[in-house]
Amino acid sequence: MAPKLLDRMRARLRTRHYSIRTEDSYVQWAKRFILFQGKRHPSAMGAAEINEFLTHLAVERNVSASTQSQALAAILFLYRDVLGEEVPWLNDLVRAPRRERVPVVLSRDEVRLLLAHLSGAAQLVARLLYGTGMRLLEGLRLRVKDLDFESGEVVVRSGKGNKDRTTTLPRVLTTALRQHLEGVRHLHDRDVAEGFGRVWMPEALAVKYPNANVSWSWQWVFPAGQRSIDPRIGIERRHHLGEQVIQRAVHEAVRRAGIAKAATPHTLRHSFATHLLASGHDIRTVQELMGHSDVKTTMIYTHVLGMGASGVRSPLDALGLSEDDSQSPSDR
Repeated sequence: MAPKLLDRMRARLRTRHYSIRTEDSYVQWAKRFILFQGKRHPSAMGAAEINEFLTHLAVERNVSASTQSQALAAILFLYRDVLGEEVPWLNDLVRAPRRERVPVVLSRDEVRLLLAHLSGAAQLVARLLYGTGMRLLEGLRLRVKDLDFESGEVVVRSGKGNKDRTTTLPRVLTTALRQHLEGVRHLHDRDVAEGFGRVWMPEALAVKYPNANVSWSWQWVFPAGQRSIDPRIGIERRHHLGEQVIQRAVHEAVRRAGIAKAATPHTLRHSFATHLLASGHDIRTVQELMGHSDVKTTMIYTHVLGMGASGVRSPLDALGLSEDDSQSPSDR
């Protein structure tokens, strides 16, 4: 029996080494597209039906531009890489508007308050996010080898856009991280003794270095509390800590701290950039640490600081004239 279409799509995504998150997302978008069109087979549809679905997302579902773009990418993958069909140019597509939003940023006092209401691994992750500017998933995907205590650097692997970068490792976290890693090492040794301890590695590296996945240097800095079954190959191993664990902990800490802002773990990244700029660091340096491909993305934090037009001092104000001085003699 030939495999079902969505199973073929999932297999193709794995062959192309897409991440498990992208795999799940693409398959769900393909499923939603098919259901929206009354369960018709994609090979019996084309540009008109794709246009209709994507326009529905923008107009009726009011999705963001990035969400609509992801849905389009998933459908194009289905047609081009699974069905082997080229999709004609999409005409009359209503694009979801791109909304420029000012990021939520915490003051330094609010960051202190938030961290004080966290504990354990959640607090350590939050301190690391604020101290490095990493995204939540970048922090949770750290391997032991990515922490360089001697140089005070963190290597962020396969960040947004599948790019690597280096950011600063706060010296104040050295002791806490070393102590945390001691506990992680004991956990790893116990897994190995029980016949486990092989961590997931990128496919190409897993083939090239088949025994590296059990080595200490490749282990997660923040491993999950329990082992689980890897859905891709069906073996039991320990994954990294889940995003929802930290998201829930931060949400509860914000509530208990009485912080009147919609703060999330990502807010700590925004606060990192804003506070660096407020301290006088060059915007290009902040851009590099944040991993932004375009400095325009980094410049949004200058608006948070009031460094835009509203933060510029007019040269007239610099003359030191009073309002009376600015009037002509005939007006007095």
